[in-house]
Amino acid sequence: MGSILTIVVVLLVLAILFATLSDFKPPARQILKPAGKINKNLIAKNQIDLLTWNIGYSGLGREMDFFYDGGKKVRPTHQYLNECFEGIKNVLQQNDSLDFIFLQEVDKKARRSFHENQVEMLAELMPAFESVFAVNYDVKFVPLPLNNPMGKVLAGMMSFSKYNARSTERVSFEGNFKWPKNLFMLDRCFIIQRFLLGSGKVIVMINTHNSAFDDGTLRKAEFNILKQTANEEFRKGNYVIIGGDWNLNPPDYQTEAIKSGDVGAGNDVLSDAGQLMPDGWQWAFDSATPSNRFLDEPYQKGRTKTTILDYFLLSPNIRLINIKTIDLGFEFSDHNPVKMSVELR
Repeated sequence: MGSILTIVVVLLVLAILFATLSDFKPPARQILKPAGKINKNLIAKNQIDLLTWNIGYSGLGREMDFFYDGGKKVRPTHQYLNECFEGIKNVLQQNDSLDFIFLQEVDKKARRSFHENQVEMLAELMPAFESVFAVNYDVKFVPLPLNNPMGKVLAGMMSFSKYNARSTERVSFEGNFKWPKNLFMLDRCFIIQRFLLGSGKVIVMINTHNSAFDDGTLRKAEFNILKQTANEEFRKGNYVIIGGDWNLNPPDYQTEAIKSGDVGAGNDVLSDAGQLMPDGWQWAFDSATPSNRFLDEPYQKGRTKTTILDYFLLSPNIRLINIKTIDLGFEFSDHNPVKMSVELR
């Protein structure tokens, strides 16, 4: 028993040393190069339709639980991953008439998704869109759980648009977990893009995926960065839309408002809504349908706890027309997609 424990400790020390030497250190800001061949330089209309969806690398469908959230499983079978990915692709194709699509948790090369390049496959699936990919998870070897390590993970976020962006950047969130935990966790960021309108004004689109598994400190710090960015852009006269997986409940979230037959539960609510943003800013979310479910067990409607983490923030010069969470029953991911239409005033 003593020799086994010694071997485990040595392996962990080696894993931490290797992770320290190979740690991903992204710059504060990085210009992203779009993929896809489209030629639409102006948004010549006032209504914008968009969707946000954390696809969970197609590895967190309704049959899955996850060890880091209280479950037991590390990754799905290859067959089940492919089944979920086919379902994700079908949903995206059904919504290919939209102007913008924000995705989170897209794997480029990871053991958990059998090293399949989802970034490339999704870009090929959506030829009418320009797409960009921003890395927020690049770890050469995640050693946990010890009996079945996650291994290599290279993943991130994708933003799709029917229009050519004037500029696209990956912006790093400041702060992270303390060493050595930070070596194996995501390096969070957001994608910020600027698009030219027919009026000559600019609309700023931000795709975000905020921290999880912390005590709320990181998430609130990340929100403050988004708040500062949004206010600066609005003061310039721009339109601003921020969407994605906030890993925080929106202001005024109420578990009893969920009417889908699911069990509503809290995560960590953005409090003091009136102080979060100046007057006129709007939080857009579907209060009746959960966008995320807990991963401590496979999904069972009416039993598994659910919540709302995926939504949008709109600047005062944008009017919300409608927003709806597409209730897929968490068939292909632990998140449901959220679809929204807005009018530029």
